[in-house]
Order: sequence, then C-alpha cells, then structure tokens
Amino acid sequence: MNPVVAPAVTPLSSTESVAVTRRWTQRGTAEYRRMNLALFLAGFASFSLMYCVQPLLVPFARQFHLSATGSSLALSLTTGVLAISIPFIGALSERYGRRGLMAVSMISAAILNLLAGVAPTWSSLLVLRALEGLALGGVPAVAMTYLAEEIEPQGLGFSMGLYVSGTAFGGMLGRVGMGMLSDIGSWRTAMMVLATIDLAAAIGFVVLLPRSKGFVPRRRWDVGFHVQAWKSHLSHGGLIHLFALAFVVMGMFVTIYNYAGFRLSGPEFGLDQTRIGFIFLAYILGMVASPVAGLAANRWGRVPVLVSGVLIALSGIVVTLTHQMAGVIVGIALITVGFFSTHSLASAWVGRLGAARKGHAAALYLLAYYLGSSLLGSAAGDFWQRAQWHGVVAFTTVLLGVALSLVWSMRRFDDLRVETSAPQSAVGGRA
Repeated sequence: MNPVVAPAVTPLSSTESVAVTRRWTQRGTAEYRRMNLALFLAGFASFSLMYCVQPLLVPFARQFHLSATGSSLALSLTTGVLAISIPFIGALSERYGRRGLMAVSMISAAILNLLAGVAPTWSSLLVLRALEGLALGGVPAVAMTYLAEEIEPQGLGFSMGLYVSGTAFGGMLGRVGMGMLSDIGSWRTAMMVLATIDLAAAIGFVVLLPRSKGFVPRRRWDVGFHVQAWKSHLSHGGLIHLFALAFVVMGMFVTIYNYAGFRLSGPEFGLDQTRIGFIFLAYILGMVASPVAGLAANRWGRVPVLVSGVLIALSGIVVTLTHQMAGVIVGIALITVGFFSTHSLASAWVGRLGAARKGHAAALYLLAYYLGSSLLGSAAGDFWQRAQWHGVVAFTTVLLGVALSLVWSMRRFDDLRVETSAPQSAVGGRA
C-alpha cells in the first residue's frame, strides 16, 4: 500500500521563481545528502506507522473478540482520516511552511502509536489510530513539494526516488517486523518498539533536515484558490477516471493483504504471525515492477500497460484459490506486481493531466487512494464473514472488473507512445 506528493503548490511570480532558483540545494553537497537522508527517514517512519497494524488484525480479533471487519478498523480508520486530511494539510503548508509541519507530524504520530500500544480498550485504540491518521497526513501532503522547492532539477530525481524508496521500505519492514515482534512478545510490545524506532527517526529528521530556503508563503489564506483548483480537476474526464481507478485498485490490494492473514492463520495453513509477515516481502517485486511499467508504457502506451497490470493482479487472485501454500504465495506475488504496476503508472498520469496544478491533482488522487483502502478494506470483511476466501475473491474480482472498465475508458487520453525516459510520478509513496 502504502504511498506521496504535496498538494497545492502555489504558482510563483517570475521574481520569486528567480529567487528560489538561486537558493536551490546543489547535488553532491553535504546539505543535499542530509536532505536526502532526512526525507528517507520521513518516508520510512510515516509508512511503517501507517501500516504496522495490518499483520496484527488476527491478534486484535482474538484479544478483543472481534470479527474480521471489526479488527480491520485499526487500519481503515487511520487511512480514512489520512485521506481526508491530505488536501487540507497540503493547503495549510502553503501558508505556514513544510519543514515544521512534517516534523510535528512524525513526532506526534510516533507518540500516538506508542500510546496505542498500551490502550486498555478497543475503542481507545481506535481513537488513537484515527488521530494517528490525522497526524500522518503531514508527511505525504508536503514531502515531495519540499524537495521540489529546495533541490536543483538535476538532483531532484534521485531525491524523489529515495523518498519513495523510504516509504516502500517502511511499509514493508513495518509489516514484516510487526509479525516477528508480536510472536516474540505481544502485539503491544511490537507497537511500542516500532513507535520508539520511528520516534528516533523523527528526531533524526529534525536534526538532519536543513531549513527551507525555497519556500515562499502565501500572504493570506486563499480558500477560493484551492477550491477552484480541486473543482477544475474533478471536472476533468481523464482525472476523474484515474481517481476512481486509485479507489478500486487500492481497495482490492488492501483487501487481499487484510484477510490473507485470517486465512493463513486458520486451520487450512496454521501459520504463525512471523511467517505471515514474510508474505509482505512480495513488496520487493512490486518495487521492481513500478519502473518497469513506466518503461513499458513509453513503448506501448499507458492503456495497454495498465490493462496488463490489472490482468496480472486478476490472475493472482484466481491463483490464490489453490489449497497449496506455494500457490497462494505466487498468487499474492502476482497481485502485488499488478497493483504496483497499475498504481505507479496511474499516479504518473495524474501528474501529466494535472497541468499547472499538479499538487492539487495529486492530493485528490491520494484522497481517493486512501479512501479505497479505508472503505473497501473494511467492507470486504462482510464477504470474508459470509464466504471466507471465496467471498474475498469475488469482491476483489468485481473491483478489478471496474478497474478494467475505467482503464479502457481512458484510451482517448493516452498520448504516450515513445518518450526518452520513464514518466515521473506526481504521487509518491507505496501502499
């Protein structure tokens, strides 16, 4: 899952643009290295905190006597609140700056996760996880805009890639590590250990990240400016289809990983949390699939590659119906490859269609992306309760059918045939 760009980059005057250009951080300098490491830590901390509960849904259900749907709220509430907060926090950063907002976000989210580890009741844990989602919105909302404002164009690509790698690494390691730690101790120990690690990462971020030199604040809070930008994107036929695609594809992906743990820990396979956690190493394949999809789109166009990504995920869903452990692993790997291929290419296409207000388009994409995770990830619990894994397969198959329809309708917007390099994503982050 996983990622993330800043919404609402305010257009600068020519005078301001020149001033910002002269203050760019040059690649190869000590300041450039510090900036890259700090943003890597931000990506790692925010995404490990966001998804750390996904391997713990089964232990939550057992301790608090919950259904699969009920336990999934520990993740769905976080991503749901995060989704809603991203556009508004991004707009807020236009007035008050990026660096301090990211620091407050990381520190407060780590503290909230620490408190969630000692929460006495399920209700209190959910409240803390919802507040954590609100806090976490500060990183994906502004991280890439900070980089774009501070780093010279020649060094920006590497910095963006390193931040995205941090989000992917954090999302993967958080999930794998939580499974292992919960087996060694308990889910409470696991959450507190991770929170401590991420609090240290937040402190490292504050120490390392230089003060902004390229940020030009808006003189006043201009609500109309942001509303107009969002409205223009929601009226764009291509963008609205991409937002819907993000919603259904992310919903499919989170559903598979949410309820695979229930199946794998059940009587059919009987795996412990450590071995279930290792399933998330499939993310490595997804990290490779993302740039490959971009290169393929340069050659054959976006729509054919997006269709291929959806079909790969669909084939993986079918393969998971097997009762052999190896088949289930292969199926989840195919789903992961298909998802990352689709998401990375769709987010890059948002940047292309977003024109001068790419940040606002990215914010709406992320809003749909995380709402899909939240709403569909929890709704799928009813299908699990009614028909176990066959219900999950039916639900996700319908979602991918919708995805295919959305991709096919995007044919008239596919102007990409051959370009000299892979498309740059306007939306960073991994699931």
